[in-house]
Order: sequence, then structure tokens, then C-alpha cells
Amino acid sequence: MTALWVQVFRRDIAMLLTGGRRGGAGLPVLFFLAVAMLYPFAVGPDAALLARSGGGIVWVAALLAAILPLDRLVEPDLDAGFFDQWAIRGLSEEWIMAARIGAHWLTFAVPLMAAALPASALLGLSGEQVRVVMLGLLAGTPGLAALGVMVAGITAGLRGGAALSGLLIVPLAIPLLIFGAGSLSSGGEGGIALTGAVSLVLLAIAPFAAGAAVRAARD
Repeated sequence: MTALWVQVFRRDIAMLLTGGRRGGAGLPVLFFLAVAMLYPFAVGPDAALLARSGGGIVWVAALLAAILPLDRLVEPDLDAGFFDQWAIRGLSEEWIMAARIGAHWLTFAVPLMAAALPASALLGLSGEQVRVVMLGLLAGTPGLAALGVMVAGITAGLRGGAALSGLLIVPLAIPLLIFGAGSLSSGGEGGIALTGAVSLVLLAIAPFAAGAAVRAARD
């Protein structure tokens, strides 16, 4: 079982890094940086305003970037019969979804956190603000990855599923956005702890919800 799970995990990382015709791991990062670059043009060169609102913009950009890979997280494998093949070999959908969440976090969230450093510089954040933003992203992006896989599993196989998944993930991610962005104004530790708590809940729920949804779509 463990060897099969590791095989699926490594395969998922390779698939999500390249992405084929649906775009690889670089597309959400480029979108994230584009939002960070455009925001100063929209509000003007007021350094105090940029520093005050920049942390929230980083979180909004991260949430919007998380929408882009949703259509390639589950549906291509469902269409290709991937889950049927692994079910025959004894690996349940829940285990596959757990591997997919880990692979999605590594290929989406880690590059995004690296991109958050130049984005924070563009927004004029101070060193302390950058530290809080990075800790908040470290606590919140596992939940964002779990939420993405869960929503992708629920909408896989549905007509207009890609558009529906984008509409679903935004309201469901609001607690992460509130606590993550709010950690900048609340002194850091409390907001980051709450962000981490929401992430843990999502990580516990997502493999089972996404696995059940994929199993229902296969039937």
C-alpha cells in the first residue's frame, strides 16, 4: 500500500508541475505576481497605503491564483480512467486524494510562497510584515490546497465544472482569507494560529469529501 501511494504521489507531482495543455505550476505564480504588480498602478505611489493594504492584497492574489489549477486537479484523471485503474490495484480514492493534496501543495503553494517575497517588495511591506505574511501563507496554503482538491473532486464530471469550482472555492476560502490577512493587524500570532487551525480542519475533511465525490462520479 505504501509503495503504491508513493508511486501515485510522485506521479501527481510530475503531472502538476508540467500540466500539459492546461498549464503547469508556473501559471498561477505568474498570475499572482501580475496582481501584485498591477495593484500599485491602480492605487498610486502612496507608500503608506501600499504598506497598509499590501498584506491583504497578497492573500487575495493567492486565493485568485488558487482558482487557476482547479480544472486539472481531478477531472483529467477521471476522464482517463485513472481512478478505476488504482481501485483495481487496491488503492482507495481517499488515499489518492491525500496524495493529490500533498502534490498540489508542493507544486502550487511552495512556488507561490517564493513569489510572495518579490511581491511583498513591490507592495512596500516592511520586514516584520513580510515575516507575518510568510508565516500566514505557510499556515494557510495547506488548507487552500486541500480546499482546491476537495472542490475539484466535487465538481469533476459536472457540466461547467471548471466555472463552478471557481465560484465554490472563493466563499469556502473566506475563513483562511480573514484570519491570514487579519494576522497583519492583530499582531500576528493569533491570526496565524487560527489560519493553521482552519487548515488542519480542511486537511482532515478534504480527502474523504473528494474521495466520496470521485467514487460517486465513477458509479
